[in-house]
Amino acid sequence: MGIDAKIDMKGVELTEAAAKRIAKILGDEPGKIGLRVSVEGGGCSGFSYRFDLADSRNDDDVAIEKDGALVLIDDLSLVYMGGSVIDFVDDLIGQSFQIKNPNAVASCGCGTSFSI
Repeated sequence: MGIDAKIDMKGVELTEAAAKRIAKILGDEPGKIGLRVSVEGGGCSGFSYRFDLADSRNDDDVAIEKDGALVLIDDLSLVYMGGSVIDFVDDLIGQSFQIKNPNAVASCGCGTSFSI
């Protein structure tokens, strides 16, 4: 029960645009089951997001499923990402996954690095 309560308090949302893009990517990648999003030390603001295609689910992964898309976030990364929204943006600058993180007090121009 403790884990479920923590996940409910620190949930991460997936937009429809992100779900569609992830489902399309996974459809083109046999053997991959989801998009893994993690937080690592480094980047120009202190922490950075990492996006990888996953072929398995770890014991400490929290899974977010929407419209045929699966996002996996490890328990430690979830601490830094609680309340975030994962979106996919397609504009004149290009296409990218973006994370709107309410915990971040600063971010860099590339959108993949932040500080808490």
